[in-house]
This record gives sequence, structure tokens and C-alpha cells, in this order.
Amino acid sequence: MPARNPCARAPSTAEAGAWADVLVRHQLLHAAVLAPNGQWLAQDRPESPVRVLDGPAAMVELAAENQHRIRTTRNRT
Repeated sequence: MPARNPCARAPSTAEAGAWADVLVRHQLLHAAVLAPNGQWLAQDRPESPVRVLDGPAAMVELAAENQHRIRTTRNRT
């Protein structure tokens, strides 16, 4: 996989929140919650363990990984 271009700026909490909403709405995540310390708690399925994502950049990266997986899977079929 080619290296991603680094962002010129760090993602904001609002941007990460928007991506979290999209992931949950499209059922790519069961839940995503912003913790008071700025970390994100994400759960793939109701029975799966909760993952701790370290800040907005990690949530945006998770969204990018999901997009990449969906696009590569779609292109193979």
C-alpha cells in the first residue's frame, strides 16, 4: 500500500466526530464515543472489545482504513 500523504494540519475533534457519526450510521462501527480526555472509544460490534483511539487523528485514520478496505473489496468483485 502506498504511503499516505501526511496532513498539513491535525484533524479537529469536530472532524473526528463527523467521521465517527458516519462510521456508526453506515454500520461500520457499532459505537464511537469521545471520552473527556480526548480519546475515542470505538466498538466494531456489540460483543467486540472496546478499542481506545488516541485522539482525533486516530479516529480519522480509522475512517480512512475503512474507506480503503471498502474500495479495495469493491474493486475485487
